[in-house]
Amino acid sequence: MSKQSSLTWRLELIWWFFTAIILLAVLFPILNKLDNYPFLLINSVFVIVFITFTRYIFLLKHTFLAKRQRLKSIVLVACLPLFFYLINELNFFQTYLDEQGLETFMASLSTDSQLKLASFIRNEMLLFGVGSIFSTILLPLRLIISIWRTHNKGTV
Repeated sequence: MSKQSSLTWRLELIWWFFTAIILLAVLFPILNKLDNYPFLLINSVFVIVFITFTRYIFLLKHTFLAKRQRLKSIVLVACLPLFFYLINELNFFQTYLDEQGLETFMASLSTDSQLKLASFIRNEMLLFGVGSIFSTILLPLRLIISIWRTHNKGTV
């Protein structure tokens, strides 16, 4: 393995570690107060997709995807079903908010704690949900540009 390749994989691991820390920081206030959080999986997906895809959009030439044309093509195609999945899950979350409310699984908390935690959950789910959807739209565009540049100019 070349020095450049080794450095790229180390950087990728550092970014995944950073993503895990952000994920834990976002979920800690929720998991600290609630025993049963029904949106744990999709909340995690929103955070991971948002951070990872945004990183790939802006720092593509420093990732393992930079020179791998087929892998970029696979990621490009995979973004379409992921886009619809993320929209569906954000819609499900919004419908849950409208019809049942977040207080349904926060019965053990005081009213003040419920309001604060419900506001936090709503805001961070919408931030990371909408951010992940936008990054799922922008990443394929960035990958198409990168594929074209690599094929025609030899750059990323």
